[in-house]
Amino acid sequence: MASENPVIESRDLTIQFGGHVAVNQVSCAFYPGTLTSIVGPNGAGKTTWFNLISGQLRPTSGQVLLHGEDISRLPAPTRADKGLGRAFQLTNLFPNLTVLENTRLAVASRYNIGYNFWHMAARRQDITDRAMDYLRQVRLEHRADAIANGLPHGDQRKLEVGLLLALEPEVFMFDEPTAGMSVDEVPIILGLIADIKARQDKVVLLVEHKMDVVRSLSDRIVVLHNGELVADGEPAEVIASPVVQEAYLGVAQDETEQV
Repeated sequence: MASENPVIESRDLTIQFGGHVAVNQVSCAFYPGTLTSIVGPNGAGKTTWFNLISGQLRPTSGQVLLHGEDISRLPAPTRADKGLGRAFQLTNLFPNLTVLENTRLAVASRYNIGYNFWHMAARRQDITDRAMDYLRQVRLEHRADAIANGLPHGDQRKLEVGLLLALEPEVFMFDEPTAGMSVDEVPIILGLIADIKARQDKVVLLVEHKMDVVRSLSDRIVVLHNGELVADGEPAEVIASPVVQEAYLGVAQDETEQV
């Protein structure tokens, strides 16, 4: 690991909706230079746990720590300013602007130009150049003048990743990033995630159902079931565990060798 101190951590993180405990005392610490996949069956609490980390939900009890600071009660935008980035929460912010305008504003926001940056972002060539660089990374430079809301689903996903890259967070959170994408588009997104991991200075958290994706990218796998953490370790160890395969990944024991 690149550091002995975690960048992001959940301690006994819990949320209850009425009588239902959706996430139950989940404790995990994540370090720079690592990619962790969070897996489990539908309803396991994966997205709810993500929402607690990124600030869409507030915990009933427990803590979220960023560099040791308790951010459990901070709203999502404040967490984003502190370096916590979640993909697929961004494009609806400016649905009627072009792809380039959206990306320019993300770049301007990253450099704290402020809310008078609307026209400034359009005038400054350095911001436009940076924005176009991010669009090239996600293969959207040819759609720079398209309205974001009118993009096909796969291009919207790529734009969301481009905006996240432009914000340059310390923690990248991807919730099923390839869902709904065509076979041809999936390698672009997976390649970008692999590039982020290869930099060795970011934390990457990935919720993903596709085990081939999990296998190819992960340094570590965390398994949730009924809101509880039931396995946490190296991919080969976790995937090979019969209890995880049968109970939590929905694979019968006689199919173990196929997973």
